[in-house]
Order: sequence, then structure tokens, then C-alpha cells
Amino acid sequence: MSEKNPPTWLQRLGRWLLRVTGWKPVMNLPDAPKFVAVGYPHTSNWDFFPALFWGWASGLPFKWIGKKELFPPLLGRVMVALGGIPVDRKNSRGFVGQMADYLKRPGAGVVVIAPDGTRKRAPHWRTGFYYMALEADVPVALGYINYETREVGVGDWFLPSGDLEADFEKMRTFYEAHGRGLNPAAHTPIVPRPRSEAKTHEPAEVSA
Repeated sequence: MSEKNPPTWLQRLGRWLLRVTGWKPVMNLPDAPKFVAVGYPHTSNWDFFPALFWGWASGLPFKWIGKKELFPPLLGRVMVALGGIPVDRKNSRGFVGQMADYLKRPGAGVVVIAPDGTRKRAPHWRTGFYYMALEADVPVALGYINYETREVGVGDWFLPSGDLEADFEKMRTFYEAHGRGLNPAAHTPIVPRPRSEAKTHEPAEVSA
């Protein structure tokens, strides 16, 4: 995705903050107006700052997800303005269906998800991000952070094929080469959540 317009003041601020804090932004973005962005590895609260600065520098309309109970009438408007998407866990479409519906809308933004769902080591990745991208027919962008090389951003992307194992192998190969969290011992293995544990592919990313 190439930059077609002059950078905004927020983009310039994000780039300056990355530079002064010693981070190199990586912008190998899908050439698509909307996509699902994976954020991995997430092992520390300190990840927030380089990720935030990178988000500003990119100029992309990032969205984040929360259960609808976190969006009360007045505060909810502010949270939506800041990029929040309320999800109704009782909706018959489920989490994946609701997010796929959102991504199909004109003008939808980029949805960011941390598939490990915790800063601690988990047994596997949650797969909701994959199925929402597959249903909405949008790319999956591989966002990463590397504390050794001081890189942060999106290093690759792919269109989900429907072959979960094959696509996870692509992601595993990428992250084994590029992802280095602040606490490597907390890296969650890049394997999909067992189907026996999923409820219509309903992930726990909505637990925020």
C-alpha cells in the first residue's frame, strides 16, 4: 500500500516518536482498503507504545474489539470514535459473523487482533481472526514486534485459502523468523485452537 497523500500531523508525530525511541517502522501492507491485522507476539505492556506510534505513523483507520457491555450510552460514543467496535456475544451470528459483517461494509477499517489473547504463554492461538477474514474475503496482515532488531509493523500478508493448517504454517514460518517479544518465554505456540475446544469458532478476544 503506497502513500498517496502527504502525511498528516499525526503520521508525522508517529514517525518522529518511533525514530526518537529507536524503533524502525515496517510498512509491507496489503494493497487493500481493509484487512485483519494480527499482532504477535504480545508479551508485555510495553508493546503498547511502539504499536501505538506505528499505528499513528501508518495513517490507517485501525479498529479494536470489545464486548458491547463496555460501550455504555455516553462513554460508548467516545469509545466508538476512538476505534472501538462493540460485539454482542448473544448475537446469533456470533463473534466471527459479526466481525465479517463489519468488514463487508463500505468504509470499514482495519481490525486488529492479538490471537494469543494474553501476555502470558497460552497453549495455542485463537482462530477467530482467520475465519472472519476468510468469510469477509479480506487479507490477513502479519503485524509483529521484534525487540532484538527494534522493528515494529506489518512484514507480510496473505489471503486466507480455507486450508487452516497450510495458512498457519505460513504464519509460523514468518513469525519464527521475525517475531521477538520482550519476554520470549511467553511466546504462544503458533498452532490453531483445537476444533474440539471452539464454539462455532467463537474466540475469547472479546474478553476486553
